[in-house]
Amino acid sequence: MTLPDWLKPAVRKSQEHVWTLGYIFEMAHRLEGKSPEDLAAELGCSLETLDWLALCRRPEEDRFAEHLRLITDRFELAPLPLVRLIRRVESLVVFSKPERQEASSGSTLLAARDRDDDDGELDE
Repeated sequence: MTLPDWLKPAVRKSQEHVWTLGYIFEMAHRLEGKSPEDLAAELGCSLETLDWLALCRRPEEDRFAEHLRLITDRFELAPLPLVRLIRRVESLVVFSKPERQEASSGSTLLAARDRDDDDGELDE
């Protein structure tokens, strides 16, 4: 089967949108050095299937299992490798953010101080 001319440009564009699997694949490339061939082997699919997968929306958290099943059924994939890839890349993305970006995202960083419960003085 001949691939449509628009597929490769659409795959490249999908890498820019965090809600696509294409973004997950691009982050796996940037953060882990995974090539498309590596990802296809990890997922047990062809490079052509990997391109089509890139255009899919990522499974939404509140219906993750259902959305995952739809994707894996459509492309005849085992679900576990895709889950592992998605979760691994999501973790890497979170931990690769610079500290100042995390602090400005609304999260609060707290510091603990040693105090003596009796007199409220700092321990030295």
